[in-house]
Amino acid sequence: LVMILLGAIVLLAAVWFTGEIGHHENAFYACLLLIAGGAIGAFASLNLFFFYAFHELALIPTFLLIGIWGTGNRRAAAWKVTIYLALGSVILLVGLIMLYRAVPSSARSLDLRVLQAAASAGEIAPVMQSSIYLVLLIGFGILISLVPFHTWAPEAYASAPAPAAMLHAGVLKKFGLYGLLRLALPLLPDGARHWSGLLLLLLLANIIYIGLVTIAQRRLDWMLGYSSVMHMGYIFLGIASANILGTTGAAILMFAHGLSIALLFAITGEIRKRVSSLDFEAMGGLAKQMPLAAFAFGLGVFAAIGLPGFSNFAAEIMVVFGAFRNGFDYQHFHIFQWATLLALWGVVISAIYMLRAYRRTFFGSPAESGIAIADIRSGFRFPIALLVAASILFGFFPQIAVQRIAPAFRNYFTASP
Repeated sequence: LVMILLGAIVLLAAVWFTGEIGHHENAFYACLLLIAGGAIGAFASLNLFFFYAFHELALIPTFLLIGIWGTGNRRAAAWKVTIYLALGSVILLVGLIMLYRAVPSSARSLDLRVLQAAASAGEIAPVMQSSIYLVLLIGFGILISLVPFHTWAPEAYASAPAPAAMLHAGVLKKFGLYGLLRLALPLLPDGARHWSGLLLLLLLANIIYIGLVTIAQRRLDWMLGYSSVMHMGYIFLGIASANILGTTGAAILMFAHGLSIALLFAITGEIRKRVSSLDFEAMGGLAKQMPLAAFAFGLGVFAAIGLPGFSNFAAEIMVVFGAFRNGFDYQHFHIFQWATLLALWGVVISAIYMLRAYRRTFFGSPAESGIAIADIRSGFRFPIALLVAASILFGFFPQIAVQRIAPAFRNYFTASP
């Protein structure tokens, strides 16, 4: 329900921020609706076939949005993201077929609830669980931009029109994370336990390595693209914790990140229309001429770095404490403790690149003096308020989401053999 709400909010904001397309306007909106519809359909599906099919529905619209309405080297970016996502989808399909065939023929079904019951009864052998989980992790990992399968994301988001980046980074990208939480972790607990060390290593690379790469970026759009990749590491940390607290935090962080990154991409898209370049060296002092944009972008930055009062903060706290409690066994508990302490440095890294980008974009001396730049339209106050209000609501009252998410994970972990 929370992810469906995220899809609806971001879709509304993306359509509101679209503005004038210039050509093939109907096709543009159709592509946006297909991406949002595919994501929402996957989140709502209880059938293995439709779970996969709805996600694939959004693949071609993503290619078209970047290739036709994108900017910069859009065609190369469109092909790159399509090849990566198609490869991830094929690997994911193999994993889903393996999962279906691993269940005894008497219990085989495309209904996720039936598969969950079979897994709870211990009908999937631990050796098979290990193999299937690895395939699913690779397939979902490519779709999520898990290191080392991350290179498609920054280029795609930098080239995509703002509404497409909002929907993909904010909503569709969460499909892979949702799949790990909904399928891989509850159905394959032994496989998740076996590969927890590998996942821990990769998520730390997402947080620390990608975080440092993000600091080195010199363009606002590329910085946001890499920051989206970096923040996936914290959601993976909650998944790797394999307990109710950590996984609930991961699910809420998916929602929170979707709101904040959508707002940041929306404002960046408006800035792109008004300046000659998104290079930090070519910007500066925009707050004087774009006060509403500066205010909205600042709220997005504060949410993204986990400032108290925003849903990102509440979710990250749950993820961190969940990782310290590590749901597998105490033999590896000290590893998770040290890994969590190392991951906490990512909070500092994200604050550095986000606040520095905010300062270099909106404050200081303008790089191009004497050029009048119009602020974003006052009509954009509604989608801005919608995204911010949803984040603040779940930031001050996270129990609203916890009460709806935690029972599902409680059933998963208590039912696991």
